[in-house]
Amino acid sequence: MEKIHAVCPNCQAVNAVLAERIPQQPVCGKCGTALLSGHPVDLTDLTFDRLISRSTLPVVVDFWAPWCGPCKMMGPAFAQAAAALQGQAVLAKLDTESHGTVASRFGIQSVPSMILFRQGRETARTAGAMPPGQILSWVRQHL
Repeated sequence: MEKIHAVCPNCQAVNAVLAERIPQQPVCGKCGTALLSGHPVDLTDLTFDRLISRSTLPVVVDFWAPWCGPCKMMGPAFAQAAAALQGQAVLAKLDTESHGTVASRFGIQSVPSMILFRQGRETARTAGAMPPGQILSWVRQHL
């Protein structure tokens, strides 16, 4: 029985979940929040490292800024991709204006930028706004 580790988007508790239970939408054992909701997870400088390093599933982070027009256009596409990739990857967003420490650490110079992480390590990066199909294609290419 393969287990994955899923970090709760609400309380940051690390939950062990049997892989075959992923389609049943498991909830956090500590707070009851859906672990893999199919919605992007909002990250901060404080929550970033735990989600990235402790999640067994790949994590795709959209680095964005509230003043960025292409970021605003890509927001709904990223949400659609999160729903389509539910159970295969965790999609998360980090506001580079409010949480610049992480953005600076990863050398984010243009937004939107997406980075795919596997167990804390960057494995792929791209910049520029994309429609949902292109986001899905890029993520699946790197899974």
